[in-house]
Parts: sequence; structure tokens; C-alpha cells
Amino acid sequence: MSRPLTVGVRASLLLTVAGATAWVTGVPALFPSLGPSAFVLAFRDRGPTPRAVLGGHAVGVVCGLLSYAAVSTLFAVPATPLDFGTPWLVLSGIAAVGLTSSGMLAVDAVHPPACATTLIVALGLMSALWEAALVLPAVGSLLVVDAALARYLPVRPVSSASR
Repeated sequence: MSRPLTVGVRASLLLTVAGATAWVTGVPALFPSLGPSAFVLAFRDRGPTPRAVLGGHAVGVVCGLLSYAAVSTLFAVPATPLDFGTPWLVLSGIAAVGLTSSGMLAVDAVHPPACATTLIVALGLMSALWEAALVLPAVGSLLVVDAALARYLPVRPVSSASR
């Protein structure tokens, strides 16, 4: 199988558990930042460590919750997520990305897609604690599927001559 096809199939398969969970239960177990995480895991022959992936998303969730809580405690945030009529959600998102960036570096768990997770939480799309708590099991499902696929559908390393 060609590398592009293998990566596409792997990325799709990585999302199956989270997607099935979302479909069967109706909970938001499939969310935008899982896509970049699935691609990074599927594309690289030696992808990011599970610690970096899970840790980065954990930092993103915590920083997103802290930013949203701080803003919503101090100001009346819009009832609808992504309503930017006031600057409060903008400030929450900006603060969350800054905190997440610093936090990932501080705990040595750098995973750039986690900055998308922190925005999802900080902008009020998954700001309830129960919603944010779904992030880590969903990310964990990517890692479990990735470990299984590593054995049965490995990604061919990219040779330096083909780059």
C-alpha cells in the first residue's frame, strides 16, 4: 500500500473508537483537535510519545478550563459559544493558548494539536467539566488504536532521498 494511502487509512481508523462512542452515546467524544492528533500519529513512522499526546491534551484541557472559569467568573460571557460580541471569549482563548504552550513545555509533553483542544474548551464549546473530562478518554482511544495499528498497518519510514 502506498504511503499516502496508508496514512489516510491509519488516520481514519484512529478515529473509529471516538467516532463510534460519539455516535452510540451522543456525547462529544469526537471533536476537532482529534483530527490533527490522528494525522500526526498516522503520518510519522516514529510518532509523538503517548505521554506527549495525552499530556499535551491534558494540559490543554486544564488551561482551557482555567481560562474559561476565570473569564466567566469576572465577566458575563455569552450564552452561545463563539459569540464574539464582547471580548471575553477572545481573552479566554488567547490566555488558554499561552498557558497551554507554556504548560506543555514545562511538563515536557509538547503536542501542538493540544492548542486546538484548549481553544475548544476556552471558547465555551466544551466548557462544562463533564464535557472536558471526555477529552482524555477520546485521546487515549487514539493511542490504543495506534498501538494496534503499529503491528498490522505500519507506516513506512520516509527516506531522506524522498523528502
